[in-house]
Amino acid sequence: MSERSEGPLSRAAAPLNAQVVVVTGAARGLGALMARKIADRGARVALVGLEPELLKEAAAQCGPEASWWQADVTDLTELSVAAQGIKEKYGRIDTVVANAGIAIGGPLLDSDPAAFNRVIEVNLLGSVTTARAFLPALIESRGYLLQIASLAAITPAPLMSAYCASKAGVESFAHALRAEVAHQGVKVGVGYLSWTDTDMVRGADQDDVLREMRTKLPWPANRTYPIGPAVDRLVAGIARRSAHVYAQAWLRGMQPVRWLLPPLIAAVGSREVARLAPRLAATAATRLRAVGAGGAADEAARDRGRVG
Repeated sequence: MSERSEGPLSRAAAPLNAQVVVVTGAARGLGALMARKIADRGARVALVGLEPELLKEAAAQCGPEASWWQADVTDLTELSVAAQGIKEKYGRIDTVVANAGIAIGGPLLDSDPAAFNRVIEVNLLGSVTTARAFLPALIESRGYLLQIASLAAITPAPLMSAYCASKAGVESFAHALRAEVAHQGVKVGVGYLSWTDTDMVRGADQDDVLREMRTKLPWPANRTYPIGPAVDRLVAGIARRSAHVYAQAWLRGMQPVRWLLPPLIAAVGSREVARLAPRLAATAATRLRAVGAGGAADEAARDRGRVG
């Protein structure tokens, strides 16, 4: 029986080594490593992102059948063109990992409104756009969508209001979408990560005040975790088509007590913010852009679009 003649139910049961997997935000960091480890398990992968040279390099590490596609996840036209191209190249799409994201830090009133809004646009609306672009193919394959969220979806954190709002939003979006598409055979999962050694976290840690604030978080949320084991857990969850995937095992235990966290954070966080307020004010001008190399890539892509 040919690959195209297989029924949708048989494709849904395919192991990872028989799948076509799309990863957004795949030019660097978490996305690039996920794509590579998924490819190591035999899948054909398509990497989507903003930086063509890095995407090309990352795809080359994923084997000869990997491909890369330059697209902004907030642009439905670009992403739909990529989705169509991937579908035409491989004949189907079985799994999509909505991973693209950026972050800013600092108090709301010190933030640049455009930069704050861009975090919501990329992280939340970019995930919505990703679902719009790829769901038709996933419905056809009875596939799986993994939405990458964060510890920030479980617990609020002062000085991270844009990121927390966006990740709480994508968590809720994914839960709602799960119920909408279940009858069509599509499974939807949410991936949770604590602070993991990525470009984004390293970029945030370049800010002395934000780094100090993070050290005041209770253990185990106050440490940075290696990226390798986190990605291994995510890939294992993708292979299982899990509803919830935890990049650090202790995050699972946060779910039953998450209702306790907002008042706790309000009490402890308010004292720390008050203590750091003078330093935050003095360094506010350094926090007007998204952190890390991924944030810089997003800004550069938008600048190119404005010039074009």
